[in-house]
Amino acid sequence: MSRPRLSIEEIGLFERDVALRLPFRFGVTTVTHATQAVARVRVRLEDGSEAWGVAAESLAAKWFDKNLALSDEDNLAQLRQSLAIAGRLRREHGPATAFGLFADTYAAQMKEAAALGLNPLVAGYGPALLDRAVLDGLGRALGTSFAAMIRANLPGIEAGPLTPDLAGFDMDGFLAGLSMAPSIAVRHTVGLVDPLTAADRPERCDDGLPETLEEVARAYGCRHYKLKVSGQIEEDLERLAAIAAVLDREVPGYAATLDGNEQYRDVEAVVELWRRMTETPALERLVAAILFIEQPIARSVALERSVEPLARHRPVILDESDGTIDAFVQGKALGYEGISSKTCKGFFKSFMNAARCTRWNKETGRKRFFMSAEDLTTLAGVSVQQDLALVATLGLGHVERNGHHFIDGMSFAPEAEQQAFLEAHQGLYARSNGTVRLRIDAGRLDLRSLDCPGFATAALPDFASMRPMPPAPEGPILPAEARP
Repeated sequence: MSRPRLSIEEIGLFERDVALRLPFRFGVTTVTHATQAVARVRVRLEDGSEAWGVAAESLAAKWFDKNLALSDEDNLAQLRQSLAIAGRLRREHGPATAFGLFADTYAAQMKEAAALGLNPLVAGYGPALLDRAVLDGLGRALGTSFAAMIRANLPGIEAGPLTPDLAGFDMDGFLAGLSMAPSIAVRHTVGLVDPLTAADRPERCDDGLPETLEEVARAYGCRHYKLKVSGQIEEDLERLAAIAAVLDREVPGYAATLDGNEQYRDVEAVVELWRRMTETPALERLVAAILFIEQPIARSVALERSVEPLARHRPVILDESDGTIDAFVQGKALGYEGISSKTCKGFFKSFMNAARCTRWNKETGRKRFFMSAEDLTTLAGVSVQQDLALVATLGLGHVERNGHHFIDGMSFAPEAEQQAFLEAHQGLYARSNGTVRLRIDAGRLDLRSLDCPGFATAALPDFASMRPMPPAPEGPILPAEARP
């Protein structure tokens, strides 16, 4: 099948608010409420056929830009600016492949975003959301599933000026060898203020979901865990020992990852944390279970110095420093061996990084370089489904999930929308206490229903229940004290 060219005829952007059932602390912030962005895009193929595509993503404060001088609402306005730029550039572009719409506008997106003071992660947010909606529309127009589109490379993914390091790589052959796994293991997130045992949670939500780490282990049967650390060694050691006490008791043979969320000042400080961990008897099993360490160093310096002193102990991956299409190439030269896949950072970027891992591992003769599947609170429905389809197609065996724990399922959506997703994706969802929620059985998610026309969703959100996204500010967003 040829690679279809398409144009964008119409874009609709919507928002809705979500309350967290439990506070979630990561990095510099503790989240109690969230906002979700939902994009609806009408694509037109050159044969005249049309279809609507949809995508959804959290509008998250204090992750894309952690500048404490900006308010949470400032952060959301930044992400709306990124979407506004991406939407205009794509509407103005003539017919192109789905990948072409991304690649041809990438430089302009980064340049215009930089002129507004938006960092590369923020700049990539708008394209990341709209590109998924475009691909969903393409699949619906062709009656083809996501996995089938990728295997046939219908989006037209290719190496080019953006990725000179992939020159000569057989992208078609690489993509043809991918297939979406029927299930994936959940890596449960343990935030910095999460209760670990019943003694930590005297006031209960009582909404039918587990509230402590101990209850999570028993209810979901997860064998993979992601542990947040704060950058304060003594506090982190105490917290990790308390976590280990639960996991050692409740989860035989568990695996874990350590997430620094940019909280350590340099690699030496993280090496010191690791040394102290290895010297702590209560952490013996947990240390042995750590698979890799996720960006512990602030993005402002993470790509300035080698992380080899830490990588000697465990592989280190990039996350917040993954703002540009070539970030992994830069990181590799400094000792980073992995990089995260997050749909909020760029759908096509994940495939480029997966191709890099394949090429580099072939060159080294061993599986040294890898991708990890991470979360930005992908909410039940379109958001989580598209992210799951992506990482399962990339061949990743486990995925960080946190939305199922910190948010009460699809309680943010009208009942009709919840029922539509439940009926369309019965293996992925279940209803309990009146709410449709992710179904986690023995620590795994059933993905078989995601192999449907479009990008992994056979149901649609209720757009009428949402509010239109407010217009993005036209100029740079300055800290309050710098505003006239």
